Amino acid sequence: MAGNLARPLTLDIFRPEKPNGAAVLFMVSGGFNSNHSSVNAKNYDLFLAGGYTVFAVVHGSQPKFHVVEILEDIHRAVRFIRHHAARFGVDPQKIGVTGTSSGGHLSLMLGLTGGPGKADAKDPIDRESSAVQAVACFCPPTDFMNWSGPGDEQLGIGEIGTRFKGAWDARIATREGREQLSREVSPIYFVSARMVPTLVLHGDADKLVFPYQARIFEEKCQSVNAPYKLVMREGKDHNWSEMATDRAQFVAWFDQHLRGPQK
Repeated sequence: MAGNLARPLTLDIFRPEKPNGAAVLFMVSGGFNSNHSSVNAKNYDLFLAGGYTVFAVVHGSQPKFHVVEILEDIHRAVRFIRHHAARFGVDPQKIGVTGTSSGGHLSLMLGLTGGPGKADAKDPIDRESSAVQAVACFCPPTDFMNWSGPGDEQLGIGEIGTRFKGAWDARIATREGREQLSREVSPIYFVSARMVPTLVLHGDADKLVFPYQARIFEEKCQSVNAPYKLVMREGKDHNWSEMATDRAQFVAWFDQHLRGPQK
């Protein structure tokens, strides 16, 4: 599917043998880059085995598209799926989202900021809600202005931030602009007691998205009694070989929060 025709937003659909009626959006994203060569069916095996219909979301990539535009893409993806839920055989109120690194960031942002569409929109898809009902993801950035510690800016600047300079709009040129942009795209600023159930797995030896990101997000969630769980994987860096099997925890999380108590 496509949103704005100028953007290469697409979905690849993977159907389970025995559908349970729930959907999982898989954010195909790393460094805010997304392409079809990264769509890997093996990443979806555990979800499919659990009965989940998987939608691999390929969003517009940096540097052509910056993060604010990418966020628009993923909200559009949820609205499209919800509008066509009957066609896809899924319950529009049982949608989860997952991803890794920037895909984890996008997952958090959907869980925290998804909401009603525009009732008067000409396109019926844009009238749909972009809310999801659960999040489970790996090592997501949560606060771009405090990366490895307080005051460590990594939004278009700094050792890490310059790797993804094209992901940000012109506001990165000034400190004031970076602070404003960070408040728009950093999940930590949207935490509330009303957020959807969220699970994060993060390596405690991560040298790219520092463990500090996970811990400050956990503290913020605890401060408002938000439904959040953090699992720190001892000795693991940004990627680890057991990620494929660790997704079993995501399946269990979605079973609990999308499907309810299982017999």
